[in-house]
Amino acid sequence: MARAINRLSALQVKTAKAPGYYADGGNLWLQVARGGSKSWVLRYTMAGRAREMGLGSVSAFSLQEARDRAKAARKLLADGMDPIEQRREMQHQARMEANDSRTFASCAADYIEGHKVGWKSAKHAAQWTATLETYAHPIIGELLVAEVGTTHIMRVLEPIWRTKAETAARLRGRIESILDWATVHGYRQGDNPARWRGHLDKLLPARSKVQKIEHHAALPWREMGAFMRELRGQQGTAARAVELVILTACRTSEAFNAEWREIDLTQRTWTIPATRMKAGKEHVIPLSDAAVNVLQIQAEVYGKGGYVFPGVKIQKPLSNMAGLMLLKRMGRQDLTVHGFRSSFRDWSGEATNHPREVIEHALAHQLKDKAEAAYQRGSLLEKRRVLMADWARHCDHVAVPAGVIPLSRSA
Repeated sequence: MARAINRLSALQVKTAKAPGYYADGGNLWLQVARGGSKSWVLRYTMAGRAREMGLGSVSAFSLQEARDRAKAARKLLADGMDPIEQRREMQHQARMEANDSRTFASCAADYIEGHKVGWKSAKHAAQWTATLETYAHPIIGELLVAEVGTTHIMRVLEPIWRTKAETAARLRGRIESILDWATVHGYRQGDNPARWRGHLDKLLPARSKVQKIEHHAALPWREMGAFMRELRGQQGTAARAVELVILTACRTSEAFNAEWREIDLTQRTWTIPATRMKAGKEHVIPLSDAAVNVLQIQAEVYGKGGYVFPGVKIQKPLSNMAGLMLLKRMGRQDLTVHGFRSSFRDWSGEATNHPREVIEHALAHQLKDKAEAAYQRGSLLEKRRVLMADWARHCDHVAVPAGVIPLSRSA
């Protein structure tokens, strides 16, 4: 009579070649796949349903170890329990225990690592890290993410909510995103304690109530001609970069990081890619004669490869600080480079009849009126070309102070 159990020998397991199942008895089978790999399986019926449970590969478990694993599974079957479901439950518990050890700081690091590819620049990721390390991690960094609650969030935000409103608002949003990420991954459960609407807005005053609006120091538009004359007397890359900022009404970083591949002197346009724009949308700037002249000067000095305004190292762009240092050397610490955008906006609104949507488009602003924004889908390039030419002429005009009579040009 053939044995009902322990039918296989170690030699048979080793020499089995043909694909198929080899019975050892007691529901245990040796499975040989078509590619030659071998594994142990337990085949059984539960509630009228045929099931197959993997018990590991032959390379990992010997014949005796496979028999021991099969015996343990048969005991569960005898008690009316499905060994596959039992194993899944054990794996789930193991994952939960691992999840329970995740700290807020570790979740924040994983969130940043997983999202930084989609962010505009490495600088954005660095800002996330710096903000969290400065304000959040000292309080909740080592706390289990599953335990982070409203009390903890308030301890993070309250000290800076009134004194650093912009930073606090960004920090709250970043914490909210990280906690949402942790919830989706199963590291925590329940509502997000960092959400604003219907939660923290009941505990903290609105940012608009506490934020001090600090405008960038701007030059009055009537003084632009005199300033430009002085600026054009300054030597160096920083002076030319600031001059382009003024003539194009762009942001400081957009000009200081400009590359020659963005410039088309034939079409007299400068196309800033979406990755370098605040709104994440490509922006085409029409270049006036004066702006083209600035670019030609740079091309004569540095050529048309790489950055238009290189820094100390040619392969690196000019630092934004170079603009502030230039203004300091000119004795104009009362100004900021970014403030020249305000000068342009004030001039165009007060001294011209150019349409508001053309002016806003020149500044790469997103129109708040959605209907108006939808209507103005085009770039208004030609209208902006006229606007920027008018601005360049204004920047060449030196206003005569009131009460001063200009000398006659006649003999």
